[in-house]
Amino acid sequence: MGERLRLGVGIMGNASSLLLYAAPILTFSRVIRKRSTEDFSCIPYIGALLNCLLYTWYGLPVVSYKWENFPLVTINGLGIILELSFIFIYFWFASTRGKIKVGVITTPVILVSCIIAIISAFVFHDHHHRKAFVGTVGLVASVAMYCAPLVAVKQVILTKSVEFMPFYLSLASFLASVLWLAYGLLSHDLLLASPNLVGCPIGVLQLVLHCKYRKRGIMEEPSKWDLEQNSQEKPKQMQFVMNENINEKELKNTA
Repeated sequence: MGERLRLGVGIMGNASSLLLYAAPILTFSRVIRKRSTEDFSCIPYIGALLNCLLYTWYGLPVVSYKWENFPLVTINGLGIILELSFIFIYFWFASTRGKIKVGVITTPVILVSCIIAIISAFVFHDHHHRKAFVGTVGLVASVAMYCAPLVAVKQVILTKSVEFMPFYLSLASFLASVLWLAYGLLSHDLLLASPNLVGCPIGVLQLVLHCKYRKRGIMEEPSKWDLEQNSQEKPKQMQFVMNENINEKELKNTA
């Protein structure tokens, strides 16, 4: 019963993490449409990439015992593909300064992941020590991933707008934290559970900010639309007045 419950929670954790990793699709469809990264930050996606790389390795039989953590491999393997895609799109449409920033942060992330994989495979010779080593580094990476949205949280508080902190990303982050916390506890694996003790309150904070500022964000759009509408109607009104003046002059001349 306990194993089935753990597997069930792992499957739900996969589903919530899929939403988390796929949520930026809406953000990047906007980036592609506007051909600009605007004020979006690349840090959350690079942090998520590091997390996916480490936990994919953690779940493989090299580190874990056989396939005990198979759910980690499936979702984080997919996460690697998605995060690399988002980072590439961000890099493509970023400014020169933004491209440099992406390269400077992403390159060390990939190098660190490779070094950790090599050390865990060749320095440690049993699953227990490999899990302890990779899990500890993964713990730091997970905390960094969950803390990365604080950059967006700061911007939300300063601008009082949730435009650059997508709701679905915040909701998926909270759900993933709760479910992986449960999975880690059911697996008696504190290295899996611990990062989510940080992720849960940060997810709650993001949802609270959405509740507080989302109405303001909705109100801003109509006013912007009204301004655009007015700017389009104004030339029409001027043209109408000019036509009236011309008609009056023609009537006087005929009289």
